Amino acid sequence: MDPVVGNYGCQPDQPPEPQEDDEPELTPGDVLRAVREIGLPSLQVQVQPGGETLVNVPTIFYASPQPFERSVTLLDFDVDLVAEPVSYQWVHGDGTTSTTGQPGRPYPAMDVTHQYLSPADDVQARVDVTYQVRYRVDGGPWQAIAQTLVAAGPAAVLDVKDAAPVLAKP
Repeated sequence: MDPVVGNYGCQPDQPPEPQEDDEPELTPGDVLRAVREIGLPSLQVQVQPGGETLVNVPTIFYASPQPFERSVTLLDFDVDLVAEPVSYQWVHGDGTTSTTGQPGRPYPAMDVTHQYLSPADDVQARVDVTYQVRYRVDGGPWQAIAQTLVAAGPAAVLDVKDAAPVLAKP
């Protein structure tokens, strides 16, 4: 009996022959993982008036998005990344939210506003940004990652005060 073949006529496992087509393949999932590792920019919500506002008075919210462009190397491929905001979710800190397609603007524009209905201290307002990411491999055509990514912003602390009108004689 042949000691290599054994009792059952089976040959021992042979390593596969190397093939020239075994180049690594870059998938959209690889790119998505890389973007998550890099992280997308979170935005600081800006509030006007700052620090304090009044019940039933429109409070202005806005953010200042910055361009996000990176070049990375993944599996020996040069990958260019571009992330663009597609929506902004405004978390007012009183249990309500609103979503817009724009980052708002400071006064006198009143693109994004919220009216608080009751007084509160230390309200935690923030903006969460949803990004669409495009990429290209080795200078090829641009492709979009099918999934959007959200970057939660840090909170801004706001006090909501109640004010009573008072008539005064001039």
